[in-house]
Amino acid sequence: QVQLVESGGGLVQAGGSLKLSCAASGRTFSSYAMGWFRQAPGKEREFVASISWNGGVTYYADSVKGRFTISRHNAKNTVYLQMNSLKPEDTAVYYCAARSDPWAVISAVGYDYWGQGTQVTVSS
Repeated sequence: QVQLVESGGGLVQAGGSLKLSCAASGRTFSSYAMGWFRQAPGKEREFVASISWNGGVTYYADSVKGRFTISRHNAKNTVYLQMNSLKPEDTAVYYCAARSDPWAVISAVGYDYWGQGTQVTVSS
């Protein structure tokens, strides 16, 4: 069982930056691929970024490529999402997810554990 707790969300102006963190419980964090997803009001949950167990492979949604960076620190059981050049359309609840497999995927169905989410609001 893995428990995930996100933090770092908030209100920011367009063009600004935020860094989300996701702290995971358990001693096997380094064996899990991790992902970030988001859900805006009235929309379905969508993939944002994912990272393999050692950080060697990452995937990004086209909408965030070049602006967001996913990373992880296995010794701290933490995955991060650095978000730069934020746009109002990035406003959503951001969820951290863990996959019981070392290799990342982009589909939400591939993830087994989810955090409670953190709100990111970008004002224009």
